[in-house]
Amino acid sequence: MLDKKPSATRRVPLVIATVAIGGLAGFAALYGLGLSRAPSGDPACKPAVATAQKIAPLAHGELAALTMASAPLKLPDLTFEDSDGRPKKLSDFRGKTLLVNLWATWCVPCRKEMPALDELQGKLSGPNFEVVAINIDTRDPEKPKTFLKEANLTRLGYFNDQKAKVFQDLKSIGRALGMPTSVLVDPQGCEIATIAGPAEWASEDALKLIRAATGKAAAAL
Repeated sequence: MLDKKPSATRRVPLVIATVAIGGLAGFAALYGLGLSRAPSGDPACKPAVATAQKIAPLAHGELAALTMASAPLKLPDLTFEDSDGRPKKLSDFRGKTLLVNLWATWCVPCRKEMPALDELQGKLSGPNFEVVAINIDTRDPEKPKTFLKEANLTRLGYFNDQKAKVFQDLKSIGRALGMPTSVLVDPQGCEIATIAGPAEWASEDALKLIRAATGKAAAAL
């Protein structure tokens, strides 16, 4: 008789523990399902995915590291300033295909990449395309301007964000892991492709791909 009482009392915490574990397992299962559910994306960005699929064969050579959009994704409406300190937003450029690039003077690959971006801007900028290179130096605002001037990079517009919030905004959607970062954006503000690291943007490979993205060179495919 003495042995039965302890075993009975032991059943109570055991039952409670079983229920608790079962509840936690159920919660974890539901939570896991929530995490694994892929976002449906912005329907307005489906054409950008179609563009990405169309130009994917051109992502080779100098642009082999380019990652094409596989799901509709609208970029945050990035905010920054122009050379006169006036506020700008990514949506101010709606209607154009953009190459949005984040750079800084402390980033050696960024500095090496800037001449190619400047040349790309000179060759293809117009009503349908623009390079939007945003500097994120957070200390001396004159340093990036001096760098561009000394390197004779005069075709790029000067944009900056001294708080580097543009980097954090792109990082929050998994599109900025390091510097430099470039995102090819369609006229509706949707991702076409992203590349982490520098690229030779003035190369023939890049020119063909950008022209195809803007619809100017369907024959290139």
